[in-house]
Amino acid sequence: MDFFNNCQIAWLAIANGNNLASLLQYPFMQRAIVEAVLMGILGGMLGSFVTLRQLSFFSHAVGHAALVGVALGVLLQVNPTWMLLPFTLIFGVVVLYFIDKTDLGSDSVLSIVLSGALAIGLILTSLIKGYRGNLMQVLFGDILALDVTDLILTLLVLVGGSIFLLSTLQQQILLTLNPDVAQVQGIPVQLYRYVFVVLLSLAVAVAIKAVGVLLVNAFLVIPASTAKLMSHRFSGFLAISVIVGSTTSITGIIVSGLFSIASGPSIVLVQFLLFLAVVIWFKLTLKAA
Repeated sequence: MDFFNNCQIAWLAIANGNNLASLLQYPFMQRAIVEAVLMGILGGMLGSFVTLRQLSFFSHAVGHAALVGVALGVLLQVNPTWMLLPFTLIFGVVVLYFIDKTDLGSDSVLSIVLSGALAIGLILTSLIKGYRGNLMQVLFGDILALDVTDLILTLLVLVGGSIFLLSTLQQQILLTLNPDVAQVQGIPVQLYRYVFVVLLSLAVAVAIKAVGVLLVNAFLVIPASTAKLMSHRFSGFLAISVIVGSTTSITGIIVSGLFSIASGPSIVLVQFLLFLAVVIWFKLTLKAA
């Protein structure tokens, strides 16, 4: 219901001739802008490593399996966010453990565990009676309905992730490019892999409420993929990914508020259009050269 109420407020602001500055005076819009910046930095930073380490399917699986946590939260009448955090964390670690301890490929393990989690999630969803607004909100995202607690959770994950990744950046780069060499040089590869999975799972959990289960993977992959086309140096790639993630999130929120459309799809659409523009630009540039 919060999404529709916020959209009605935004629409009334436009109908009354108010400009964008007036729209930004609403607390829900201010929280959304702050969350967009935090999410953009977090998604750009983690998405850079996700793209290079080919973990896109992993983050996709974690996001979709989070349906179990969402359904449990609705059934138990608990804030779905508090169910998402532990569930995505446990799911990510368990999947990585299965990949390490079995002879199956990572894609097979992910497909199996994801299928099982989705089956459980759909069964739990069918048990939900009456109003399912909280479930729909988490499935499709609503950054306009975030509260201060959501901002604090995102900030904590961002600070923790930044401290870990930036303090071990050289090791992380080597681990990304050549895990065998990293192992030989004494880098705790397994420890770093598990810590990164924990960060990735928590990032997916805090982003789900903003962009939704169905689109959370795009929030990690599209900005980083766009940045990868624009820079071949890791430092530039990382910086551009963060900038793209933040600016497209803010733009998506503004478009969502101005035209009263869902915030999650709006953000991802802006990211997608920018990606297409960059692809076309580079193709034209190469042809001209």
